[in-house]
Amino acid sequence: MQGIIEIKWLVLAIAVLMYVFVLIFQEKKSLIALGAGLLLMILGVVSPRTVVTELINWNVLLIFLGSLIIAELFIYSRVPALIADSIVLGSPNVGIAMVAILMMTGFISAFVENVATVLVMAPIALALCKKLAINPAYFMTGLAVMANLQGTATLVGDPPSMIFADYAGYGFNDFFVFQGKPAVFFAVQIGMIAGSLFFYGYFRKQGKGKVRIEKEKALTMVPSVLLICMIAGLAAASFVFGGLTYASGFLVMGLGLAGLFWYGLIRKEGIKNTGELIKNLDWDTTLFLAGIFVVVGAVSSVGLLEDFAALLNSVIGDNVLLGFVLILAVSTVISGFVDNVPYIIIMLPVASRLAADLGLRPELYMFALLIGSCMGGNLTPFGASANVVALGLLRKQNVNLTFWQWLKIGAPFTVITIAASSLFIWLIWR
Repeated sequence: MQGIIEIKWLVLAIAVLMYVFVLIFQEKKSLIALGAGLLLMILGVVSPRTVVTELINWNVLLIFLGSLIIAELFIYSRVPALIADSIVLGSPNVGIAMVAILMMTGFISAFVENVATVLVMAPIALALCKKLAINPAYFMTGLAVMANLQGTATLVGDPPSMIFADYAGYGFNDFFVFQGKPAVFFAVQIGMIAGSLFFYGYFRKQGKGKVRIEKEKALTMVPSVLLICMIAGLAAASFVFGGLTYASGFLVMGLGLAGLFWYGLIRKEGIKNTGELIKNLDWDTTLFLAGIFVVVGAVSSVGLLEDFAALLNSVIGDNVLLGFVLILAVSTVISGFVDNVPYIIIMLPVASRLAADLGLRPELYMFALLIGSCMGGNLTPFGASANVVALGLLRKQNVNLTFWQWLKIGAPFTVITIAASSLFIWLIWR
């Protein structure tokens, strides 16, 4: 018994130290997570065979990498820029045009990785701000927070959604309707509407009349076809196989590899450019995910998750609303400062057990966890990678946004969108 307790303390100490170091040295997060996982293997907490065959979720990694490749090709095609220009030209005034761009950013981010979405939409936003002679800070912040918001909506929108789907056994279609009820996708759309109204309050006085810009030309439609095939294929796999299976992972990765083949040989970009595209993929997050799977697997294997669930259960008692609000609030605050991937991996079984102990549908607490941990990243400028990228792009325009200036936008946006989405979840899934 004493040995088990000592191992628990050791694993907890390693996990906590990993969190602290990731928070301090975010640019080294993959090395820190992999190092923590390696240390746990050396100490014998988990075996190398268990790591490879059980702990690392290869299906999630396949979906993540495949969708990253398709996202890069989609950006290359210039189709998003063409669509954005069409939206701006069709908008009756500047305020509506800017909010429409933010909504489009969110829609793309539901199917394309958040950072990639910000990178493809940023030139459009910056060019529009320059033409209108307005400070781009609010607009660029809007791109980041809207991308993070809608990344929650679908299975391929963000790593936490993929992790949730794998744990809960959700397929692509289950994010829309599950057991006959509207699910996460619609909760996020309620939040998006509330967030769009919030931003319209900022932008409605930026100018009157239509915006005149030169319409972008698309280079190719092939990546758009790949993206549509990915969405349709995931929907079909979800319907046929039920839940998230390796069929989904191989499908997305297969489409990504087909895209690379098209890019290098048929599009004739050559080995050098294809290599650069592969090199510029988000390998840091990919390796970080692998390391986190190992660390959280070790935390689970020594019983720490059960202990944490018991602690929360003693605090919540039989108060269902308190549990719901507590999960939302804690998830929001933690995700505003710490990477949400390890947090959601740890908390999913905890939230599910809490719901079971109270005789609830697990979705009530798991959806609250997903919404809080994903949307909570909008709270601070370093709460999500998309936020950091947006700030970097602003600095290149000689615009410096401080922590408090971000908080002026991010805090009310986060509260408004989470409140709207969580109210929907409470009313539908209680």
